[in-house]
Amino acid sequence: MQHHIVIVGGGAGGLELATRLGRSLGKRKRARITLVDVNLTHIWKPLLHEVAAGSLNTTDNELNYLAQAKWNHFDFQLGRLAGLDRSAKTIRLAATLDNKGVELVPARSISYDSLVIAVGSLTNDFGTTGASEHCIFLDCLQNAQHFHQRLLGEYLSAHAREDDNEQVSVAIVGAGATGVELAAELRNAAKMLSDYGLDHIRPENMHISILEAGPRILPALSESLATTVHQELLKLGVKVRLGAQVKEVTAEGFVTAEGELIPATLKVWAAGVRAPAFLRELDGLETNRINQLVVETTLQTTLDPSIFAMGDCAACPLEPGSERNVPPRAQSAHQQADLLARSLVLRLQGKPLPHYQYRDYGSLVSLSSFTAVGNLMGGLMRNVNLEGWMARMFYISLYRMHQMVLYGRFRTLLLMLSDRIGKRTHPKMKLH
Repeated sequence: MQHHIVIVGGGAGGLELATRLGRSLGKRKRARITLVDVNLTHIWKPLLHEVAAGSLNTTDNELNYLAQAKWNHFDFQLGRLAGLDRSAKTIRLAATLDNKGVELVPARSISYDSLVIAVGSLTNDFGTTGASEHCIFLDCLQNAQHFHQRLLGEYLSAHAREDDNEQVSVAIVGAGATGVELAAELRNAAKMLSDYGLDHIRPENMHISILEAGPRILPALSESLATTVHQELLKLGVKVRLGAQVKEVTAEGFVTAEGELIPATLKVWAAGVRAPAFLRELDGLETNRINQLVVETTLQTTLDPSIFAMGDCAACPLEPGSERNVPPRAQSAHQQADLLARSLVLRLQGKPLPHYQYRDYGSLVSLSSFTAVGNLMGGLMRNVNLEGWMARMFYISLYRMHQMVLYGRFRTLLLMLSDRIGKRTHPKMKLH
């Protein structure tokens, strides 16, 4: 019987791993590969802020799991992980329901020989009162689309009332890459919405604020680059509040630790990450305080060598014995997918597994069409700072690299050509 590798989670890392293993093992019938995800389509998570602002059309950028499975020799199962039986080597999937509560796909169990858990992360609101009720978390496609509909609704409502004094305020908690990039995209969206005739809310009447509890924005970047981005945000009319710790969220806005109310029509929480809570209940597997599965540097879970975890849901030490873990970043998931694609082949051969060592290749931040900044590290680059057009090109190349893993070079080139044509035949932003 073929060795069965089951991958739970079709994010960037999980999907890249399934694709690589399908091409190497599935195509040659050396193993059976199954990818499980709660959705039918994939979109690269770093693009969610563009979906929220409307500058990215999801229809043109979603990947269908069933089609990808057919093209790359693996199976796809729709479902949400609901349980694990390590002794029987099975996972349990919950029933999938439609929006009316009617069962579409029944609950079932799937056996495995090797299991990879790659379910990503969620936004961590740190238990802040009112955050879950009043904030939108940009941690999945549905939430990003919900924010876009709320934003568009404000503009359409003002357009119908023909009131030229309308205003909309957006406040974002967290000055990491997501919060900063969303703020810039929203400033660009305000201009484009006005250009398309929804001008009863003038661009300057979209008030955008970023609230950051720390002493500066973008802690992943150098202080000089973070200062450059801060200044660019101020030029765009974005208010940046540092040292602003939020203690409560209400329908009217954010309440800081000092008792100040910062009003907001639309409230976004983009600070902190945690793994899904159900990981704490997976048949006794070891987890940390933010629900991540604790793994060795081989990415095997500490209590079961047949179960691996990768990406944001895994607490992997930077090196053996280190108390610091690999940061939850897209490049980490990409590197771990590459390692596991080799490790699982070696496991079938009964050979020792390699150890993962995180390599920081730098960080890039895009401020919509205005500019981009970042730094590159490793290889020929020795901590090179970039700004403007060059940084923007490197930023775009990250997504193209992800596409090349999934589609191959030729199809990625076709997608790039299609995107170029689409810019001339579609609106510059999504208006529905």
